[in-house]
Amino acid sequence: MTKQKIIRQDVLDRINKIPIVGTLGFEFIEMDNGICEAIVKHQKKYDGIYESFHGGLLMTVADSISAFALLTLAGADAPITTTDMSIRFLAACRTDVRAIARVIKHGKTLAPVAVDLYDMNDIHVAVAQVNYIILKKT
Repeated sequence: MTKQKIIRQDVLDRINKIPIVGTLGFEFIEMDNGICEAIVKHQKKYDGIYESFHGGLLMTVADSISAFALLTLAGADAPITTTDMSIRFLAACRTDVRAIARVIKHGKTLAPVAVDLYDMNDIHVAVAQVNYIILKKT
């Protein structure tokens, strides 16, 4: 028996209002309990110099999916923002990309998130860590 994948509807409702989600074409596979997994379509019009998924866009995918994973713990309407991030590119990505984000620690103020990015041949193309600050609600 396979485990049922869960998509948090309240988080999905919030993030579907973010323009980059539609622009990049996120397709969500799982989103709950500090985890978000999605596939983002490779679009040649956004290629980098090596005719592969542009590194800046892979960084955008990592940043975005990290936020979505955090919202499953902090709440769909939580005021969060990126404080810093790093990414290490491991291989060119010439297919769609599968991104998996896992919240490392959901603190009161800070929340680091780990991200693994794979091409559709299961080649590990990048690893990232994104840190968020959870702002006070106004």
